[in-house]
Amino acid sequence: MPGALDGVRVLDLATMVAGPVATMILADQGADVIKVESPRGDLMRHFSRGRNGMNAAFLSCNRNKRSLAVDLKSADGLEIIKKLIATAHAFVHNFRPGIAERMGLGEEAVRAIRRDIVYVSITGYGTKGPYANQRAYDPVIQAMSGLADIQRDRDTGRPRMVRTIIADYTTALTAAQAITAALFASERSGQGQHVQLSMLDSMISYLWPEAMPGLTFVGAETDPSDGEVGPDLVFATQDRYITAAALSDDEWAGICRALNRQELIEDPRFKTARDRSINAVERRTITSAELEKWRADEILRRLLANDVPCAPVLSRFELLQDDQVRENHILEEFETKAFGKVRMPRAAAQFDRTPATVRAMAPVLGADNAAILGELGYEAADIARLEGNRVVHNQPNKESADG
Repeated sequence: MPGALDGVRVLDLATMVAGPVATMILADQGADVIKVESPRGDLMRHFSRGRNGMNAAFLSCNRNKRSLAVDLKSADGLEIIKKLIATAHAFVHNFRPGIAERMGLGEEAVRAIRRDIVYVSITGYGTKGPYANQRAYDPVIQAMSGLADIQRDRDTGRPRMVRTIIADYTTALTAAQAITAALFASERSGQGQHVQLSMLDSMISYLWPEAMPGLTFVGAETDPSDGEVGPDLVFATQDRYITAAALSDDEWAGICRALNRQELIEDPRFKTARDRSINAVERRTITSAELEKWRADEILRRLLANDVPCAPVLSRFELLQDDQVRENHILEEFETKAFGKVRMPRAAAQFDRTPATVRAMAPVLGADNAAILGELGYEAADIARLEGNRVVHNQPNKESADG
């Protein structure tokens, strides 16, 4: 069955992670995503050797796409992109401000070719301000957005980074939703629009409701870090780490019963959710000390019997064998000619009528040059000339990347 975005064509000029993951989500949902790369390819292709010329990071950010490797600095290369624009519903890039315009691919130039196109520009900091033209990678955004401060060490006060590129993925999810909304609006109105979003915007919006409520009421600001500097929600038991959370009164009563500390249920320090928030450091310290008295399997059974949200802290290898992950087929394996057996997560959103599926692995560089150019009306002799003039480029001696 076709996906929800079947018939939608997206030109993806974005590199690295945020933009490519956003367009990969659209590709999973059926869009024809054409990844436009320079003859050298997206930098993500070069971070590790991987298998048969494909590394795992690039593979996991670019499945279900087609690759066109073209020199955009050449007149013939720019002409190819202009012809593609005429066939596309969305145009996505993550150039720094002003670069697209200098390339001849700013919004005005693109919209002159296709009036109703959704033009999407993803930046690090936005188009204005002192940081607008600086390079932005995930750790920089973690530092700027307040996330590193939120993660600071409770003993030393040293800020710390989340050990995954959370700002990139948050931006990717924000962008995918925004692109879909803009496509929906275009379908209804017949008009395109410019969608602008930055990594800094996305991350601050993501963090605000939970990490910065104390800054919400103007004139009555409180320190958002109050109560944050106690032990975190990873607890040691006698044999392994677990997590457990008690937000509601019933959950707090449940954790107290599970720990045989029923007297804490009526303790005025922890009587209400507000009390528990005010006294969060003391509450977590007590909880941590009590959990250390138990084996993980025993206390997890007791917590679950009292309807307390809890789980073991799994290693990444344990994740592969976890019953919940396996029962829901969250991870899938694919046999491919080019890369052997490949494991990756399925599309997270499952549609019952227009399924999101993994149809193909990420393409090798320029794998679809001939097919895409042929769709645009280029004859075999034209394609040979473009290849000879190094306007388009193919990664040599690689088999098909299809799953």
